[in-house]
Amino acid sequence: MSEKVVLGRDDLRRTLRRIAHEIAEKNPAPDSLAIVGIHTRGAVIARRLHALLGEMTASELPIGDLDISFYRDDVGAKVPASQPVVHASHVDFDLSDRTVILVDDVLFTGRTVRAAIDALFDYGRPQRVQLAVLCDRGHRELPIRPDYVGKNLPTARGERVNVRVEEVDDVDEVTISEPCAAEALA
Repeated sequence: MSEKVVLGRDDLRRTLRRIAHEIAEKNPAPDSLAIVGIHTRGAVIARRLHALLGEMTASELPIGDLDISFYRDDVGAKVPASQPVVHASHVDFDLSDRTVILVDDVLFTGRTVRAAIDALFDYGRPQRVQLAVLCDRGHRELPIRPDYVGKNLPTARGERVNVRVEEVDDVDEVTISEPCAAEALA
């Protein structure tokens, strides 16, 4: 399977720094911000944005992460049905009167974000939720639009966007790959 690298390590770092600047610009009161990442790579990206925002604003923002496995509307719908990998969620702060920056790696159909918003509201009612994504590849099935986008990646529906981060994959990169023959038949 061939892959085309669309963001390398330095590109990824620059992109996250730009997103952090945009978040800081749009939210001049950092004390009312919180960052929540969607497992797995969205949580890693959220931690990086949290560190960058802390440096820029000299504030210690609350940070959390969400597992949305049981909030998805397509659990068990894939053929063959697979059991979701479940992680613990950590939202150990009050969401009231906060702007929550919800962070994910790739925005595709919008279903993951919808599930994450459902999960987030089980922890409280934030004043506002803003969405930050590293890559927006289009093909939305739900009316969800990100507030902060690292890179727009026009893709064919069958292509795959692969986000790899050092903390999980030992490399920082974003690639686009064609589906393998088995995926194309599924």
